[in-house]
Amino acid sequence: MLARLVLLALQLAIAWFAGPEIVRYIPSFGGLQIFVYALVFAVVVWIVGLILSQVLRDTPMPSPTTLVTSVVVALIGAALILWLPAFFPDLSRPMRQIPALAYPLIGAVLGYHLRR
Repeated sequence: MLARLVLLALQLAIAWFAGPEIVRYIPSFGGLQIFVYALVFAVVVWIVGLILSQVLRDTPMPSPTTLVTSVVVALIGAALILWLPAFFPDLSRPMRQIPALAYPLIGAVLGYHLRR
């Protein structure tokens, strides 16, 4: 259990700081840039999980299916931040309290750990 908490914390921290640095080298996609962040966050979370599975005990190695699940849930998180306030305007104010990049990051980590 402790190994999974350490894995979760390190995935969040490393992806949060490494993601924007990686995206700087990818061409801009305008309004769809949040989806690029979602893909980068999912890949970084999976790679961190892959590396830490070798270091931490009781942490299984992630499969390619885990990567796909992480990407899908991260993209859902990115879609939430873009389209949910358009359909439910009352949610736009509370959703702005959390940084926009947190939604795809949380989705990527959630997708990784849901697959486990």
